[in-house]
Amino acid sequence: MKQRTRVVLTATATATALVLAGCAGAGGGGGDGGSGEESINVLMVGNPQMEDIQKLTADNFTKTSGVKVNFTILPENELRDKVTQDVATQGGQYDVVTIGAYEARIWAANDWLHELDSYTGNDANYAKDDLLEPMVKSLQGDDGKLYAAPFYGESSFLMYRKDLFDKAGLKMPERPTWTQVQEFAKALNSKGTAGICLRGLPGWGEIFAPLTTVVNTYGGTWFTKDWKAQVNSSEFTAATKFYVDLIRNYGEDGASQAGFTECLNTFGQGKAAMWYDATSAAGLLEDAKTSKVAGKVGYVHAPVEKTKASGWLWTWAFAMPKTTKKADAAWKFMSWATSKDYEKLVGEKLGWSRVPSGKRASTYELPEYKKEAAAFGAVTLASIEEADPTNPGVQERPTVGVQFVTIPEFADLGTKVSQEVSSAIAGKTTVDKALADGQKLAEQVAAKYPK
Repeated sequence: MKQRTRVVLTATATATALVLAGCAGAGGGGGDGGSGEESINVLMVGNPQMEDIQKLTADNFTKTSGVKVNFTILPENELRDKVTQDVATQGGQYDVVTIGAYEARIWAANDWLHELDSYTGNDANYAKDDLLEPMVKSLQGDDGKLYAAPFYGESSFLMYRKDLFDKAGLKMPERPTWTQVQEFAKALNSKGTAGICLRGLPGWGEIFAPLTTVVNTYGGTWFTKDWKAQVNSSEFTAATKFYVDLIRNYGEDGASQAGFTECLNTFGQGKAAMWYDATSAAGLLEDAKTSKVAGKVGYVHAPVEKTKASGWLWTWAFAMPKTTKKADAAWKFMSWATSKDYEKLVGEKLGWSRVPSGKRASTYELPEYKKEAAAFGAVTLASIEEADPTNPGVQERPTVGVQFVTIPEFADLGTKVSQEVSSAIAGKTTVDKALADGQKLAEQVAAKYPK
């Protein structure tokens, strides 16, 4: 799960919006402010792909649809608070919001979102069958209906500097173990270049995105199938100590405050030898306009210990709260933003490495994208396809989810435990203390569920 951009942007991206006759959505009530122009409010997570769509919307969506789009972009943690508050209280401030695979099933069960099958089925240009199956399943409710349209999808993998490995005489396996990664980090750690960059920023979607995959492959889990909390189990503890020690010994400076964006900057500026994070980072690293390591990066599967694979599965997707009164206009935007045509637009206007990939099979057949993504396209697609939300570790789970537990309480639980683990990275507490406190919280959550 890619979490990013520190900058909080609230912007209107439609300076040149045009008024087109007959464009008002059926539920839209005919426009805004008496101007005859329809507008929708979209709340998005802050990351480079979302900022790209903000740049492209006015000239390429509003001009043809007549729908003005007012964007609000927030960092992930702030976004979750804002979206949850607005949707849960029926605030109705936003017509479209970005949610992830974690929220989709829970919010669908709460009857907070419009189902989208009726929209995709009546949209001849949408090509739902082209969406990758793991992404569709991750955004379905318990009733099997689609509740969000994927904007991009991702798994996780290990990125490494081929030039530094060659210089040191090291060879990265196609499927490394975490033990091997630790040895590489130790060998390549030097003044000015961290051996590895890993997230340490608090947040269940920040540090616990990569860390839970480490827990999984070390044999741990948050809960057993019959809801017994396992946060201070030997496997969970071993994985967390490994992760914290790896960062403290060979990681980036200021790691306890480093999320996706900070690691992207660190690795992209050539200040780390390895980075374990989202597959969707690869396109950004290969953009020579912003990355100093373009063409120097190798990509291999997520490191493992006791499992054959360990990559996470995530998608940022557009959902339509039931409180919107502009459902048709909202779907027009969602359909355009998640379409094959939008991917081609990004490729032609901004560069093929910036395409929001990982959601459509056809993306990986585009000649221009295949050429641009030659270094990472195949391993990205394979990582997404082999991610297993139902059985991501060595034991059965009570819910689906690789790097999260699909229950409403997990957001608060994961965030609180992450704050303590982040403090352990900063040297302010110990892993044992952090997980002992986390176990108490997890036991309170487990008590709510039938054994």
